[in-house]
Amino acid sequence: MDIGLVLQTDPPAQTVVDLMARADELGFSHGWTFDSQVLWQEPYVIYPRILERTSQLIVGPMVTNPSTRDWTVIASMHATLNEMFGNRTICGIGRGDSAVRVQGRPPTTLARLEASMHVIRELAEGRAVDVDGTTVQMPWVPQGASLPVWMAGYGPKALDLVGRAADGFILQLADPYLVEWTVKTVRAAAEAVGRDPSAVTICVAAPAYVGSDLGHARDQCRWFGGMVGNHVADLVTRYGEASGAVPAGLTAYIKGREGYDYSYHGRAGNHSSDFVPDEVIDRFCVLGPPAAQLDKLAQLRELGVDQFAIYAMHDAREETIEAYGSSVIPALS
Repeated sequence: MDIGLVLQTDPPAQTVVDLMARADELGFSHGWTFDSQVLWQEPYVIYPRILERTSQLIVGPMVTNPSTRDWTVIASMHATLNEMFGNRTICGIGRGDSAVRVQGRPPTTLARLEASMHVIRELAEGRAVDVDGTTVQMPWVPQGASLPVWMAGYGPKALDLVGRAADGFILQLADPYLVEWTVKTVRAAAEAVGRDPSAVTICVAAPAYVGSDLGHARDQCRWFGGMVGNHVADLVTRYGEASGAVPAGLTAYIKGREGYDYSYHGRAGNHSSDFVPDEVIDRFCVLGPPAAQLDKLAQLRELGVDQFAIYAMHDAREETIEAYGSSVIPALS
């Protein structure tokens, strides 16, 4: 199992670069950042600095979206970085959350997301593609260019799209029960269209907090249940709580949710996440000393997870990164 690191691009940008460089030294495989242009600094400006400082790390957004960025621009940015640094970027993409909601706009449709993934991959790998009725190709993209496009999602229709069209699946929670359900759904969708189900890479992204004080770790990671709750609320609106389309293990906990404050998005102490109970944090996150981390990662690996990406947004960020480098990654290897 690979281990990735997910950071917000808070200033100073140099700190993000330094942490990613340290992750590369410690054996992390991927360096991801949020992509939300109002709340944080511009990630694509920071990626070249990270790639210059690292030798193995694969870098990209978790996740971008096809509304705030032109699809051809996304493709061109990735293709340029890949030409400079040797196919070391990845494009995580979804319908959009904070990047669009802070502007009062809704997430995009799955149809638009599907079209964008096709256009981005084709252009970034040097092929011609139809964009709104016009054939477009970037003639400077070198032969052998490659850009994996991984999609984030939760609901049945999103999971079906992942299986049909994405190179990888990003699930933002680490609950083994829900991981099993989503992975089976994605793989069934892939098989239904003649794809090799095992060809879809599975990435679970969630907070990891290495430490012995479980109560404190929960308080530091409670924000994550609130963040996931934004997407769950959309699912409840779309499918209905009693429809059976989405497991109750994902939807039931948001009954006490009352709105969301994006000014605290992805941050410890987010008061919009006070409704999240401890048991949800224990299910969704990976908490405890290295042995406990390894136990849960072993469960995820048995369910087909190829990468666990750490959301390091808490007061033990550096300690958790170092603990993974010294105790978790070597054990997984």
